[in-house]
Amino acid sequence: MTDLKKPLKNDSAAEASTGPKREVPIAWEALEDAFENNAPEVHSYLQLATGEVIRVVDGIADPGMHARIGTDAGYLRVDPVSSREQYRWMERFIATVEESEFRTKLVQAIDGKGAFRRFKDVLMAFPVERERWFTFRSERLRTCMEGWLETHGLAAVPRPQWEVPSADDVRAQAEREEAERPGRRTRAEIADVQRRRLADLIEALPARDLDAALAFLEFLRDRRHVPHARMKADGAPRDGAILSDGERDDEDDEDDEDRDRGDHDSGATDGPLETD
Repeated sequence: MTDLKKPLKNDSAAEASTGPKREVPIAWEALEDAFENNAPEVHSYLQLATGEVIRVVDGIADPGMHARIGTDAGYLRVDPVSSREQYRWMERFIATVEESEFRTKLVQAIDGKGAFRRFKDVLMAFPVERERWFTFRSERLRTCMEGWLETHGLAAVPRPQWEVPSADDVRAQAEREEAERPGRRTRAEIADVQRRRLADLIEALPARDLDAALAFLEFLRDRRHVPHARMKADGAPRDGAILSDGERDDEDDEDDEDRDRGDHDSGATDGPLETD
């Protein structure tokens, strides 16, 4: 005789279904896949905080992952629909099909092992009926999922949706950022930035390098006031002196002219020298 005071196994599920429900943003498509996939090596869990479905496959996932998730109160194991029940769905769908060659093919397809695969193969040749089957199956899966959520005291709530903003939505922000963006800087503004950067570099230099830096800066300052003609008259610059691109090109041209003049004066020829 059953002790009426002793709680039954299903009492916890019954209390969950009648008590306050926990809201979960269910990912319906992922949960539908989990309910449909009843392969013995596949274990699916609903993450109660996010509504995502975690799938653990034996032989692929970390062996300890199944144990960790199974004991975590934040996850709820999904009970997939049995193969027997899904087979009944195919039978009920066939009953909705009018007598035809298509129906005959479906009846033959579900006879024996491999019924699910053959059933899908037949539907591939009938796109309209194939879509009707998807709707038929989804409705039954939805009923199973809602009953499962109800049993465990869960209430599905809409998931937060991220929508791609339209051009009108972002136009005001884009125009504001464009207005705040600095325009093309003048040479004076660029020079001010470079002077500030130079000052920062000098501040960062160690004391032993200040003399060399100062000498180099003084050289650049004095070099600006040396006329180009005077530099040419004085001959080649000292070792280590720095020439501008224009001055370097001028010197290269002069070197080429001197080399050509020297070759002409020496009377050098391409052939060997002749002797008496």
